[in-house]
Amino acid sequence: MEEVQKHSVHTLVFRSLKRTHDMFLSDQANPPPSDEASEKIKLLVKAADEYKPVMHLIRNNPDKEFRQNVSDQRGEIENGGENNYFENYLESGQDSRNETDQHLQSNYGEITQPPINDDYYTSSGQKLSQALVLAGTQQQAVSRKAPTIPKPQWHPPWKLYRVISGHLGWVRCIAVEPGNEWFCTGSNDRIIKIWDLASGKLKLSLTGHISGVRGLAVSPRQPYLFSCGEDKQVKCWDLEYNKVIRHYHGHLSGVYALALHPTIDVLITGGRDSVARIWDMRTKANIHTLAGHTNTVASVQSQATEPQVMTGSHDCTIRLWDLVAGKSKVTLTHHKKSVRALLIHPKLNMFASGAPDNIKQWKCPDGKFIQNLQGHNAIVNCLAMNVDNVLVSGGDNGTLFFWDWRTGYNFQRLQTPVQPGSIDSEAGIFAAIFDQSGTRLITAEADKTIKIFKEDETATEDSHPINWKPEIIKRRRY
Repeated sequence: MEEVQKHSVHTLVFRSLKRTHDMFLSDQANPPPSDEASEKIKLLVKAADEYKPVMHLIRNNPDKEFRQNVSDQRGEIENGGENNYFENYLESGQDSRNETDQHLQSNYGEITQPPINDDYYTSSGQKLSQALVLAGTQQQAVSRKAPTIPKPQWHPPWKLYRVISGHLGWVRCIAVEPGNEWFCTGSNDRIIKIWDLASGKLKLSLTGHISGVRGLAVSPRQPYLFSCGEDKQVKCWDLEYNKVIRHYHGHLSGVYALALHPTIDVLITGGRDSVARIWDMRTKANIHTLAGHTNTVASVQSQATEPQVMTGSHDCTIRLWDLVAGKSKVTLTHHKKSVRALLIHPKLNMFASGAPDNIKQWKCPDGKFIQNLQGHNAIVNCLAMNVDNVLVSGGDNGTLFFWDWRTGYNFQRLQTPVQPGSIDSEAGIFAAIFDQSGTRLITAEADKTIKIFKEDETATEDSHPINWKPEIIKRRRY
């Protein structure tokens, strides 16, 4: 081992001072001194770039005095060598004089020189210098076109046309059959009821849950109905026998949300145990447990493209999940209140989320924020969407807001009437869904009724005009 040489404190202090002096001696904040040759080359390149298309017009001017004046104005730089460099630079390059003439003629017509003075004119009589300047300003004006805010599409207003009663408790969830012949509702009275969509009459009641039913889904590929409830149970009903054929065990508390994957046979549920679970529909196996939320999972959605699973929670976040890995890909923390509703757009690769602070639109697959839909100042329990770009949000106070998806324009607000005999505080909307045609809106409400809305056929753009006042700045271009 080498012995470390020892120095006195005096030597060490002076060495430290020297290092400090060397460090701060050079001033990095100031730019380096300019190089005169580089500056000259830069000016020559700029001049050539600016005036090369019209230089031949000056060189070929028959007036010697005019050429001399131009030469004097350009200036003999230093010892005159750079002027020759400038000439050589202009004469080199790919554009010959003939090509430049053709370019000018194609843009400004035939160029003529009147004998009266030394100005050059286009065939339309416009001075060439003015034409060049005008062309430049027009090009600049085109490139700086102001962004336009899209005008909202006109939608007819919606009106209540049918009230269905039959449940003995709050109606918490709805699902419409893919054939659009019937729909089913789940309630706090623990019963699932199936109704005829055209007449509104009761077709069937299914009993089996021992607590309130919170989620329903009808399979488009099998004759199955899936339900979940506050009794921790997830059931699969065979609609040919009207019996439960499978139970999916695993949730540790109430199950509040349920969704079916559109292309593969899996089922996604979320609940009060703060996780979403992926189930194999046939084997009843719990494929994945999507853990990450810190509070109740209130809404679940699934789609065929990425992200295949998305969840909204009372912890104010939305998570987009990788279904294969069973892990969270993106966590969206924009909301300040519980996210009780998620909705996937039926056509566009977008989705929406509803919370008491506002409704937000997002772009898949990475959850890019698009815009806020502000104004529904209530606890937003549900969102619904049809193919005509009508978005509906239902509030805990019985309000229904109708929005134009593209612009976020709120074109109608409704307060649903409570059933006679109920108190006003029972005006609450827990679920909303459009039928398969998009012409009927079905809502599940706290006054134990199901209400069906339809468009007003008598309304026109004149009777219900768009009262649209756009914000000055939108957050994102649509």
